[in-house]
Amino acid sequence: MANRVWNIDGKEVVGTEGSTIRWDDHQFFTLTYKGQKFFGELLEDKTEENYLKIKINQRVFEVKKKGELDDLISALGLDVPKVRKLKELQAPMPGRIVQVAVQVGQELNVGDELLSLEAMKMENVLKAEGVGVVKAILVESNQVVDKGTVLIEFE
Repeated sequence: MANRVWNIDGKEVVGTEGSTIRWDDHQFFTLTYKGQKFFGELLEDKTEENYLKIKINQRVFEVKKKGELDDLISALGLDVPKVRKLKELQAPMPGRIVQVAVQVGQELNVGDELLSLEAMKMENVLKAEGVGVVKAILVESNQVVDKGTVLIEFE
């Protein structure tokens, strides 16, 4: 029997002979490997995506069966998430700039804090939704802005 390649917690593992699984019911199972028994529980079942989340002896594992399609997708570069390049940040609502958290020339990644905008007595932290370099900051603290006002430009 050919060895199967699995991805367990992000690491490739080649399946080995000599292990068995006995299902107690639809959720609980016993794994026997080299004569030693391990008790497991199925936490999440996405078999259509070749993905399982299981718990064995109080430790949680994410298991994904690797197949030929996965190799093709990877070879074509389609498994790399697309990150958009930032052009400008516009005010999503009218409000007052509380704090600017970036500087001109600063490189940004997805999720980096850009600035805080107070609207309707609530402070909203605006974060980068892509990557880029700060080209110009067009606002300053305590400035009142309208919805759609360009706040920051990126290179």
